[in-house]
Amino acid sequence: FFTNRALCHYRIQRFDDSINDCRRAIEMDSGQVKAHFFLGRSLFEKDLYDEAIAALKRAFDLAKEKKMNFGDEIAFALRLARRKRWQMIEERRVQQEIDLHSYLLKLIQDDRDRQLKEADSDQDLALKSKLEETCAKRLTELNNLFAQVDERRKRRDVPDYLCGKISFELLRDPCITPSGITYERKDIEEHLQRVGHFDPITRTKLLKDMLVPNLAMKEVVDHFIKENGWVDDY
Repeated sequence: FFTNRALCHYRIQRFDDSINDCRRAIEMDSGQVKAHFFLGRSLFEKDLYDEAIAALKRAFDLAKEKKMNFGDEIAFALRLARRKRWQMIEERRVQQEIDLHSYLLKLIQDDRDRQLKEADSDQDLALKSKLEETCAKRLTELNNLFAQVDERRKRRDVPDYLCGKISFELLRDPCITPSGITYERKDIEEHLQRVGHFDPITRTKLLKDMLVPNLAMKEVVDHFIKENGWVDDY
């Protein structure tokens, strides 16, 4: 009852009511996949990404344990929540960098004004000109430095095709199945051991010795990591 009502609340964008009903449903039965799923989606709409990720991950794990086929619906919602959280962190980082940039610019300009004020009015104009030149040089160097930071930040995103289908993290040891699906080896081996001998996406039979290292993907991932030192924080 509570799960169905939560879905109704979700569809009419009454997300707080949906969250409350999902939590009541989970209190009654913590193994309800849909309750965790709808909870995650509702929390996502409230921009509570950490909580949303936890709920969606629980829904994904329960579905896997119970061998329930939700296709890519839960996985897609989880990837989206993780990406939104990353974007939120990036936006906060950008604002911090903008504030720092402004602060440093003001320090340089204030230092120039102080030195000019301390200089005697009759002092050599060449000295004042040199102060102005030094300040302009420092401002240019600072602006160039932050421009480089901004350019690197624009590329701070991990494409979906470089992420595992189970953990949704960057692939480190990719392997491919006969169905052509690439997984992180430790994740797919854990699935085969804990859940069953089938591909979690295609549901076709799958054994450990059928997994083949995806060397082409490994090369792409290694190059991506080499070019993006921030990737470990993703």
